[in-house]
Amino acid sequence: MNVSTDKVNEQQTLIIEMGEKFDFSKVEAFRSAYQDLDSDVKHITVDLANTEYMDSSALGMLLNMQKVLSQRPLTFSIENSRPPVERILKISRFDKKFIIR
Repeated sequence: MNVSTDKVNEQQTLIIEMGEKFDFSKVEAFRSAYQDLDSDVKHITVDLANTEYMDSSALGMLLNMQKVLSQRPLTFSIENSRPPVERILKISRFDKKFIIR
C-alpha cells in the first residue's frame, strides 16, 4: 500500500493513509494527497495504522504539510501509530504540533 486518501464527516476531514513505510520514497505521493484541498476540508488526519517504519524525512514531510497549509484554518492529527512509530513522534515532540491519537 502506498498512500491513499479518503474524505469523511461530510467531506470536512481528509484522511491520508500511509503504507508500511513512511520515508523519502513517499514524498511526491504524500504531497499530492493534500495539495489540492477543497475549501470544505477543516481537518487532516494522517493515519499510520499500517506504518511500521518512519524516518526523519517523514517527520519533515509532516512539518512541511503544516507549513504549506498554514494560511488555512485547519487542524491536524496523527492517528493509529504503532508503538515504535509513536515513540519516534514523542521523542521528536510532535505532540506539540499535532494531535496524536
